Amino acid sequence: MNKALIIFGTTTGNTESMSEIIEQALVDVGCETEVKNVVDAQVSDLTAEHDVLLLGCAAYGEDTIELQDDFDEFYQQLDGTQLNGKKVAVFAPGDSSYEYFCGSVDMLEEKMEDLGGELVTSGLKIDGDPDDSKDEIVAWANSIAESIA
Repeated sequence: MNKALIIFGTTTGNTESMSEIIEQALVDVGCETEVKNVVDAQVSDLTAEHDVLLLGCAAYGEDTIELQDDFDEFYQQLDGTQLNGKKVAVFAPGDSSYEYFCGSVDMLEEKMEDLGGELVTSGLKIDGDPDDSKDEIVAWANSIAESIA
């Protein structure tokens, strides 16, 4: 059975909602899934025994990309981590009226590649309430499950 680890940071609850939808979609296709709020995660979790790592983090800020507060602290500790080809995917909810719509996805994808991670699919950027985009989120999660099967 394939294993997935989802680490998310949330302020409004939208990233947590996305994490729950992704978790259920992965479980539905037979993937063992662990979900952690970033406040309960350690950088060492990134290199633990799992087939894919999924990171969820909203972005804030008008002039620059500002990661969700709890996730920003985690992000600052990532330098020096060796992912050695670990499969990774990134997701975020956002508001397309902002200049850097879901900029956290781009920022985290770049960091994961810099650390040696392998992106298994394009990052998922959801505009608005994740519940309104459930089908898109499930399809994205299914594509990840296929990439690690």
